[in-house]
Amino acid sequence: MEKRNRIIYWIATIWLALGMTSTGIVQIIKMKEEADMMTHLGYPDYFMTIIGVWKILGVVVLLIPRFPLLKEWTYAGFFFAMSGAVFSHLAVGDAAKDLFGPVLLIVLTIVSWYFRPAERRLIASQHLTKAM
Repeated sequence: MEKRNRIIYWIATIWLALGMTSTGIVQIIKMKEEADMMTHLGYPDYFMTIIGVWKILGVVVLLIPRFPLLKEWTYAGFFFAMSGAVFSHLAVGDAAKDLFGPVLLIVLTIVSWYFRPAERRLIASQHLTKAM
């Protein structure tokens, strides 16, 4: 069971990292299609830089060992950013196809969080600290 959970965790986490990295880069470089989408959703251009940088930093936090509290914040941030993207698309009346990317990233965030190994969990690290 543990091996299966680790495999699920790493598959979900790698796909999450790829998705967040690619969209983060697109937002940081302000690719025209992304800039047009942000304008369509009603957000200012500088919002892309903020979100893009946070996505890249979040991926770094998820992939490096330790720092379980930062990992919890990262999972929460990814969830909030992607659920915000879903609601933004819904608010402007976009088609269901426009929800695919953010919904997929929400699912990957939840799966990665749920299957994360004990050493990447906040509670596990607190128990380790108390045992020392």
